[in-house]
Order: sequence, then C-alpha cells, then structure tokens
Amino acid sequence: MPRRERESEPVVDPTDRRILERNYDYAQKNVRLLSMWYECEPKRMLKLLAEYDIELSRNDKRQFGTYYQSVQRHVNAYGE
Repeated sequence: MPRRERESEPVVDPTDRRILERNYDYAQKNVRLLSMWYECEPKRMLKLLAEYDIELSRNDKRQFGTYYQSVQRHVNAYGE
C-alpha cells in the first residue's frame, strides 16, 4: 500500500531569513559551504545574506566583504 504524505506538513522556505541565518550557523558561518548546500554560486548566497542583513563571519568578511557591502548598499538604496 503506498505511503501517503501528510497534508499538514509545513513547507519550509530555505530563503526565509530565520532559516537562512540558522543554516549559515550550521554551515559554521562559511559562505562557500552554505552555497554548496543551497546548490548556488557564492555570489547568490552573499546577496541573500546581504538582503537580510545577516552578518558575515570574520573569514567571510575577509574573502567577500567588499562584494557583500556593495550588495547591502544597493539593497538599502534601491530596496531590492
């Protein structure tokens, strides 16, 4: 007999701020690792983190800080 999926299971949006922030913590605050989990480029992951104003780790700031800050400025100026 086929197994039925529960209709009441909530759908989790991985780009939700809380979920993204938690997953960044689980990825040991590593943008490259998080982007592998999300199967996207690190730049896309940085855009999501910047849009939600999720602070980067010290190592990620060294690697991606300039790009992250430019995305934050763009989001603050244009609301994207």
